[in-house]
Amino acid sequence: MANRGNTGNVYDLGELRQLVGDLGEVPPRQRAEILAQLAGARPGAGASAVVSGGPGHGGAEDSEGPLGPEGIGGAAVHDACDCPECDPEVLSFPPVALHDDARLAADVLSVPLVTDARRLAAWTGSREVTEERLLPLDEARAAVAELVLPVPADRLAAAASAADIPLLHLLWVVAVNTGLLQIVGGRVSPGAFTGSGGDAMTPHELLEFYDGVVMDVLDRADDSLTGSAVVDDHLAEMLATMYSVSEGLAEATLVKGILQSHEVACEAPPEEMRRLAAALPGELAEALELLSYCGLIEGHAEGMPRLTPLGLWAVRQDLLREGHDAPTVAEVAVFAELTARELVQAMLAGEAAPSAVAVWLERRRPEDAARELVAIGSSGTPGVRGMVGTILEELGPEAEAPVRAALDDPLMWRYAASWLHVRDLPAPALGPEDGDWLAVDTLAALLHASDGPEEMTVFEAVMQEDELARLVEEMPSVDHPQALAVLDLLAANHPDPAIAKAARKSAMRARSGALR
Repeated sequence: MANRGNTGNVYDLGELRQLVGDLGEVPPRQRAEILAQLAGARPGAGASAVVSGGPGHGGAEDSEGPLGPEGIGGAAVHDACDCPECDPEVLSFPPVALHDDARLAADVLSVPLVTDARRLAAWTGSREVTEERLLPLDEARAAVAELVLPVPADRLAAAASAADIPLLHLLWVVAVNTGLLQIVGGRVSPGAFTGSGGDAMTPHELLEFYDGVVMDVLDRADDSLTGSAVVDDHLAEMLATMYSVSEGLAEATLVKGILQSHEVACEAPPEEMRRLAAALPGELAEALELLSYCGLIEGHAEGMPRLTPLGLWAVRQDLLREGHDAPTVAEVAVFAELTARELVQAMLAGEAAPSAVAVWLERRRPEDAARELVAIGSSGTPGVRGMVGTILEELGPEAEAPVRAALDDPLMWRYAASWLHVRDLPAPALGPEDGDWLAVDTLAALLHASDGPEEMTVFEAVMQEDELARLVEEMPSVDHPQALAVLDLLAANHPDPAIAKAARKSAMRARSGALR
């Protein structure tokens, strides 16, 4: 989504994942991703990566290329960083129920932004454009007047170019990038979708067209879409949060969430926060009006804005493009009737997204679900135990009895004790040696990975290298049935020579101790 540079957690999205302290405070769903990698699946395999612009998105084939922040008024494109350290966190969103494509497509042409973009394209016809590929200023002002666009008179008078008229600029970008207009050789002319062309489009084509419209809208957040810098900075997070809460959120809640996110992500000083707290309610109200104009938001007038059915579809498309887990209800319903063993295997194979867990749990009493999970964890591989622990984290105190029963199992009791501790329930104390056992159990999942040692790097998310070095030194004394096998694996395959050498030494000590 737009403005991906912000790394702060917003609103309640972080509460979707509880921390489990025994394994480096790795969120359960992050551990699910790690365990899936160990089974040979790629991270996020359960989420479809859909990349689709609208028909003609980027202009007609013989156009000089798409209009974006670069080339429209000279603003620079802010490309997302693609270095490994800056990879965005993969989030898991609740399943949503979408309207069918025909019903959604029927709404596209009635979106005010789409209507006005088509009107602008029809008004423009064929004419010369500036070097910046915009309407000349006098013609831009004429378009505003003749199309009766709501642009303040003082803003119109002060504009030095068409790029200084935000609403017209947005409509122009949408019209060119979706193929309503095409620019060739310094002239603009009608594109493939001007006039009645949109009325003849199939539902699939209309939805692709609207997807392109929304992509253009969100991309403008890098160049003052809403008129509020702080709303633009956190627009992606705000829309993602509204996607998670389908019934809508009070505007006061949205304001509070944006302020909290801004304070954390931008380390804003107190004086800036006071200024924003005073200005943001009004700025957000204007931003919501614009998003409503774009067809994304409804309910703003009642003070409880929410995504429209079309907005829900469009935001989901953008989340999928970003690699997040954003399933529909229909997509995860197929996992509801699986056995616990089948669910765990599907998770490990990357065939089920993390969101499938919630659907599976909804069909079962918590104690029944926990009992099934504990049973397969007791007899499973380290990868299975880890995934069982991840799924158990989604259950509340109602599952206490079967989890407590797992305290008698030599392979599951530490997972059970950790689960009980997190919920402030009575449980055996876990010492440092138990933390080491759990860490070895996590590493032991590599022994059963289909890709083998090639997946060694996934443990960087679980354990820092200095902590791994300490664990390797202590591993001969860890009472784990596969500790020696893990040391041999690290010795043979770890990319850090120091870790590999230490693992060889520890393996020798473990073997010599076993012979005494």
